[in-house]
Amino acid sequence: MDYKEMYEAWLANPYFDDATKEELKSIAGDEQEIKERFYMDLEFGTAGLRGVIGAGTNRMNIYTVRKATQGLANYIISQNAQSKGVAIAYDSRRMSPEFADEAACCLAANGIKAYVFESLRPTPELSFAVRELGCVSGINVTASHNPPEYNGYKVYWEDGAQITPPHDKGIMDQVKAVTDYATVKTMDKAQAIEAGLYESIGQKIDDRYMEELKKNVLHPEAIKEVAKDLTIVYTPLHGTGNLPVRRILKELGFERVFVVPEQELPDGEFPTVSYPNPEAEEAFQLALKLAKEKDADLVLATDPDADRLGVYVKDSKSQDYICLTGNMSGSFLAEYEIGQKKAIEGKLPEDGELIKTIVTTNMVDKLAEYYGIKVTECLTGFKWIGREILRMENTGKGQYLFGFEESYGCLIGTHARDKDAIVASMALCEAAAFYKAQGKTIWDGMLEMYEKYGYFKDDVIAITHKGIEGLAKIKSIMDTLRQNPPMKFGAYDVIKTRDYDQDIVKDIKTGETCGTGIPKSNVLYFELTEDAWLCVRPSGTEPKIKIYFGVVGSSLEDANAKSAALAEDVKALLAKM
Repeated sequence: MDYKEMYEAWLANPYFDDATKEELKSIAGDEQEIKERFYMDLEFGTAGLRGVIGAGTNRMNIYTVRKATQGLANYIISQNAQSKGVAIAYDSRRMSPEFADEAACCLAANGIKAYVFESLRPTPELSFAVRELGCVSGINVTASHNPPEYNGYKVYWEDGAQITPPHDKGIMDQVKAVTDYATVKTMDKAQAIEAGLYESIGQKIDDRYMEELKKNVLHPEAIKEVAKDLTIVYTPLHGTGNLPVRRILKELGFERVFVVPEQELPDGEFPTVSYPNPEAEEAFQLALKLAKEKDADLVLATDPDADRLGVYVKDSKSQDYICLTGNMSGSFLAEYEIGQKKAIEGKLPEDGELIKTIVTTNMVDKLAEYYGIKVTECLTGFKWIGREILRMENTGKGQYLFGFEESYGCLIGTHARDKDAIVASMALCEAAAFYKAQGKTIWDGMLEMYEKYGYFKDDVIAITHKGIEGLAKIKSIMDTLRQNPPMKFGAYDVIKTRDYDQDIVKDIKTGETCGTGIPKSNVLYFELTEDAWLCVRPSGTEPKIKIYFGVVGSSLEDANAKSAALAEDVKALLAKM
């Protein structure tokens, strides 16, 4: 059935409601829009679903959510795990509560109990709840930091991490096998509650989550010493972070926490920003304005589902607020957490590990070498870090010390198996207190790291290619780089290439090859001279191709100049493809 036939089938099928049909009738004369909505099913990938909200097979709506949930239910039943139940959370986006209930009612109709948060909660708390409740799976309705027209559906397994092999493929296959929307099971919410298959959860999980976060505090005495003097500005960017971030900081004793009033309340339209992403400079405009008014030491922003944390810190010398990239804040927290644990306990575990993704800064390799711990690399996406924690638990070998990825995501402790901006906010505020008690700032601590390990500068270029043509363009770029890999990027020669899809690492000088040791993924990595590197991959959640790269300089200025030059050379190269 082609996209036109599918469009007509939705209009004719009594299964689809009147509101859906009216929306579809409104695009009757728009051939391109019909094609975009129906040329394919919204793909259920390893990260679940993510797409524009609307009617159609290639859109986020109650029918695509039900279809995905039926596939998940079928897989759970195939694993004989239906008695364990599924935890469900959602964020502040449009249709998030509705999608959460649709998923719950579909599970209930399949005899699987759903534990549904009564109101919006952050992603890491959903990860925590899966394990706390002994569930086999979890669903989080969120599109993270995507624009307002998007929503999404993330699936977790019983270890609390997003799905990885073999469960990801098993679930994807079951979702694809659901070809007739009308065969998807559902039931009335009231009936599900009466049958004991729908349970609202909230405060008890909140309280246990907070208890676990507090176990990671290293220097409560420093907080007590400067609690009246340390000033923090925070924005939840209209998302889920407001209540948990404020609660944890208050309970730890921080007194001067100011929340950006215009961005405090949940709002799926994100009216103060075009893109609710803490990586974007725009997201901090209101927070920085408030920070200057309050003379804040630290400025924090969590994304809508509060798994990622953006940070600005004050330089006491220039009085400027400096943005810490995800690599910078992650490296700083790794240094603080690991360094202070060693200082407090006298030593670190002999089998201690720091987990990072393949596109994360190499500064932490130097950090790990300094502290005598192992660095384990994994694919992009925090679920792979979660998988490494599971590996340590299952084998009894290795002790998790810290894990992070470049996109503002880290995990302190093992209470969750996804990145956690709530615990990161707590830790950064604690670190700010620790340094302030010594008459220093976080920026002073960052400069000490550069002097200790080298002036590493890492960045990412994201190029958007939307629609059907965009997908083809992204594929073409990846094919070109794979088939005819460049031997030089800017001023740097290629030393080794890593093709994670083909599982090949090649030494350019000797021609020798070996495996990557990491699961296959459509990622190309180039090791360059002078400790530089570059990596290219399609985004798994947005219509973008991403180019990650890193350089090392003799100073901040030198590193910035080298990074800017490499960025321009790479953009020029890709423009020719």
